[in-house]
Formats: sequence, structure tokens, C-alpha cells
Amino acid sequence: MRQTLDTDLEQYRVSSENGFLPDALPLRKMPDPYYSPWEDAVHDLPERIQSGSIRQTVDNLPILSTSKLQGEPEWRRAYVILAYLTHAYIWGGEKPKDILPPSISCPFLEISSYLELPPCATYIALSLWNYNIQSRDPDITDPDSLTVNTSFTGTKDEEWFFMVSVAIEARGAKLIPLMLQAIHASNINNAKGVITALNQLSDGLHELGRILERMYEKCKPSAFFHQIRPFLAGSKNMATAGLPNGVFYDQGEGKGKWHQYSGGSNAQSSLIQTFDIFLGVEHSATGETKPNSSSQSQGKTGYIQDMRNYMPGPHRRFLEMLTRLSNVRSYAMSHKSDSSVRDAYNGAIMALGQFRDKHIQLVSRYIIMAARTQPSNHLPGKLNLATATSQMKGLSEKSKKGVCGTGGTDLIPFLKQTRDTTKAAASYAD
Repeated sequence: MRQTLDTDLEQYRVSSENGFLPDALPLRKMPDPYYSPWEDAVHDLPERIQSGSIRQTVDNLPILSTSKLQGEPEWRRAYVILAYLTHAYIWGGEKPKDILPPSISCPFLEISSYLELPPCATYIALSLWNYNIQSRDPDITDPDSLTVNTSFTGTKDEEWFFMVSVAIEARGAKLIPLMLQAIHASNINNAKGVITALNQLSDGLHELGRILERMYEKCKPSAFFHQIRPFLAGSKNMATAGLPNGVFYDQGEGKGKWHQYSGGSNAQSSLIQTFDIFLGVEHSATGETKPNSSSQSQGKTGYIQDMRNYMPGPHRRFLEMLTRLSNVRSYAMSHKSDSSVRDAYNGAIMALGQFRDKHIQLVSRYIIMAARTQPSNHLPGKLNLATATSQMKGLSEKSKKGVCGTGGTDLIPFLKQTRDTTKAAASYAD
């Protein structure tokens, strides 16, 4: 059984040991000196942003070819570099820049197409392909063992923020084979196997919650909100932050196109969506900041479904495969409400709901409450996601509904609806 699982996971670039993290540590630096201009630009990124020279640096970059990229790790490193340079260029000034120069646009579009990802700073670029280890015998489920390769601010706060996500993914990796085993157990009507797997999943989800709560240890809410979060913003639903039309990806010679992308968001975590699919949780929240009647189909799948487009293609196909195979909810519902199977299923649902409770609490502290604080280097004329949010007077309960997430969502209502939908999936009666 274990060998079959490993074989099935390989084709989706999912590891039975590391989950959605790479099998090997991400590259710290491109090995080919041809790409030194990119590495040099991103090496001192915090200083270039602070000095206001980042846009000049990017404008002076040559248009490098992707033909010299060899192997998946190099393509991933190139994607991380250009994602950081893109968002630093857009958000690294007094006002956002809505035209991306060919030196970034041309290679980034090619690399993104190869990796089946959008050309922006996705969750996987910011964290899962952007970490390393600090000790010889590391525990990658412990953020203290991890270090970030590339950074917007160079702060411990930013490193900790992303490395907590890596630690959660690393710990959650052990739960992926467990869920596949539960599906198999359901197929052969092995109730004991299903119960054992669901109980272990509940324990694992509680552990993920404890790792998430470690965010408070080394990432200050004010630092996250004012220094880090503005660079995570996308170009979709960002009119109030200064990008009414999105960003024009200039490819030179009169070529180019306007794009609107969501920014980096935990909703882009394949692991979190795996839990939902396995447990049969269907989200209807669209996450839109304003009503959108252009698509009837979006009402059912909405923002959560759209976030799969920000995952690598193989991971996206893993979720599609899991959607076809997942049978645990129907199996649990086929048992009586007072059965051990139903109890184990409801326990797993509640554990996932409690994890989302912790996430909402974290968002409230790091965004809603932090928006009321002033940054240490406050500049009155600056416009970005942080300043646009802070300008919402008082941030009362009513005004919280307008707080926009980095992914362009109407943040708090969306998170609460997602949490409530999760808990509602439990059934205590026939």
C-alpha cells in the first residue's frame, strides 16, 4: 500500500515525506553566472527598497533568456527571484507602479508558463520555494530551524512569517498519506481504518494550530502590517491601493498586456485545500470585495477554487484527483449519528474549524488591530495596501467588511464564512 501511495504522489510532485514542499531544499542562488544580474538585484533587495533605488535597478536589468535554466530547482529559483522583483518594483515606491518593464515581464511570463503559475508573488514563491535550514539535523516542522532565502525587508518578522507557513506545510505532509489511506479504507468498508485515520488527522490539525500560534513569537503585528503586507498585495481589486487597472506587463516592441492577479495568500496552500476536499467541505464564499454577477459558476466555487490557479500545475491536478476519489464524508454519513465513524469524522471537521478560528484571530490581530497603529517611518503621501486600509476611519465592526486581503478578498467576512462552512459540514443527526 505504501509503495502504491508513493507512486501515485510522485506524478503530482507531492512527497510522502515533504508533502507540497520540494523533495530537496530550494536553491539559495542560481548556479549559472549568466543569471548574476537577477541574483545581484535581489541579494540587496531590502536596501534597494529602503533607498528607493529598486526601480532603477530593475529598469537597468538586461532581458535574460530562460534557455539556460536547467532542472526544476533552477526554474523555481528563477520564479522566486522574479516574483520578488516584480512586487518590489510595483510596491517599492511612494506610489505603486502599474507598468512592469520587459526585463522582468519577458522572462517571468515564460517561467510562469513553464511552471503553470501566474507571474506574481504567489504563496509558493514566498515560502515553499524560498526556505533553507539553519542546522545540520533540522526539524523543518520547527520554524526556528528555518531561514528565508529572499526577503523584501530583511527582518526577522518577515522571515518568521513565511517560515511558520513552511513548518505547517512540513508537519501537514505526514497527513497526506494518512488521508489517502482513509479513502482506501472507506472503499473496502474498513471502518476501523477510517476511524483511526480520522482521529490521527484531528490530532495533526491540532498540531498545525499550535504551530500557527507560534506566529506571535517573532513576528510583530505592526511590522507585518506596515512593512511586509504591502509587498504581498496583488494587482486585482487594488483600486484603493493605487492599481485601478492592474499591471501592464510590457514585453517591448509594442507588445504587452494588462493583468490583474491576486497577491500571496494562505488560500493558495494546496495542503489546506486538501483538508477541505478530503473532508467534503464545499465553500461557496466568493471572496469578492464587491458584488460580481458576471459568472454564475463562481457563486459555487468562488475564490477558493480560483486560488488553485496560483498553485503549481501538478499540485492543482492532485487536488482534482482527490476531488474525484474523496469518499470519506459520504462514508461517514452512511453510518448512524451515534456511530464511532461519525464521531471521528465530526471530530476532524471540528479540528479543521478550530484551525480556521485561530487563523481568524491571527488576522484580526495582524491586520484589523495593526491597522490602527502608525508605522515607525510613516510618510503621509505613501499609497499601498497598508495605508489604504489604515485610512478606513475607526475600523468599526461595520467597516471591517471593507478590509481587503492581499488576495483581493473582502477579508473578515470571507474568512468567517469559510470557517462557518467548515464547521457546518459536521453532522450530528441522521
